Amino acid sequence: MPVVVVTDSTASLPPEVAAEHGIIVVPLQVVIGAEVHDEGSPGATPERLAEALRAWTPVSTSRPSPSAMLAVYEEAAREGATEIVSVHLSGDMSGTFESAQLAAKESPVPVVTVDSRQVGVATGYAALAAAEVVAAGGTAEEAAEAARARAAASSSLFYVDTLEYLRRGGRIGAAAALFGGALAVKPLLQIADGKVASLERVRTSARALGRLEEIAVAAAGEAQVDVWVGHLANAERAAQLVERLRGRLAPNLAGPDGDRDIWCGELGAVLGAHVGPGMIAVCVAPRL
Repeated sequence: MPVVVVTDSTASLPPEVAAEHGIIVVPLQVVIGAEVHDEGSPGATPERLAEALRAWTPVSTSRPSPSAMLAVYEEAAREGATEIVSVHLSGDMSGTFESAQLAAKESPVPVVTVDSRQVGVATGYAALAAAEVVAAGGTAEEAAEAARARAAASSSLFYVDTLEYLRRGGRIGAAAALFGGALAVKPLLQIADGKVASLERVRTSARALGRLEEIAVAAAGEAQVDVWVGHLANAERAAQLVERLRGRLAPNLAGPDGDRDIWCGELGAVLGAHVGPGMIAVCVAPRL
C-alpha cells in the first residue's frame, strides 16, 4: 500500500465501507458527564448522547491530539505506506485538521493534509474520492486534489429543532448573526466555506423536511450523485425523507454499475453533540 488515506470519525463512513477502501479512521472523543469515550465506542452511542443532551448532562467533544495522529501515521508507515493523504473535517469547526498538520511534520513518510471545509459524510465522500484515485494508481497529491474537488462540489444541509446546542458548543458562527435570539424558529442551515451558515428559517418541522427535500433535489440537478440522510433521534422523519428522495432522484442514482441507494443512518456522537436530538441532515455529493 504505497499511498494510504486517513480520515476522522466525523466523516461518518460505515466501518465496512472504510475497510473496503483501505481508509484508516481516527476517532474524535466525546465527553459525557465525566466520562471520555472514543466516537463509535459502546459508551458514546447516539442513543446515550441524545439521552444526555435531553437531561442537560454536560457534553463536550475533543479532537485527536497531534501525538495520536502521529501514531496513526507511524503505524501506516510500518505497514508499508510510502505516502499518506489525511482528509478531515473543516478546520474552522474543529482542531482535528491542525492536529493532522502538526503530526505531518513529524511523520516518517510524507503526509498531504486536506481540510475538506465540510463536515459529516461530505468529508467521508471526499476521503472516498481520494481512495479511488489511490486505487487507480494515483499519487498522494492527485488523491488530495480529488478529495478537495469532491468536497467543494458537495452540499451539506441540515435542520435542527433548536439552535441552542450549536450556540452552546460555539459552532453557530454566521447563523447567530441572522437568527439572533429567535431560537423558536426551525432553522435550515448549511456548511458554507467551512462554517455553519444560515439557509432559511421555517415555522414547522414538517415544512423544514419539505424544504430539505426541495433544496437537495435542486443541488443534485442533472448530475450523478451520492446522497446521505442522517438524523439524531429522528429515525421516522429521516426514513420519510429517504423515500421521497429515492423517488425524485432515481435518475441521479442510476449509474453504469447499477443503481446506488441513499445512505441513511444516525449521526455520530461528536457531531450530534453540537446539533441535538431531532436533527435531520442531507448530503448531496456529485460524482466528478
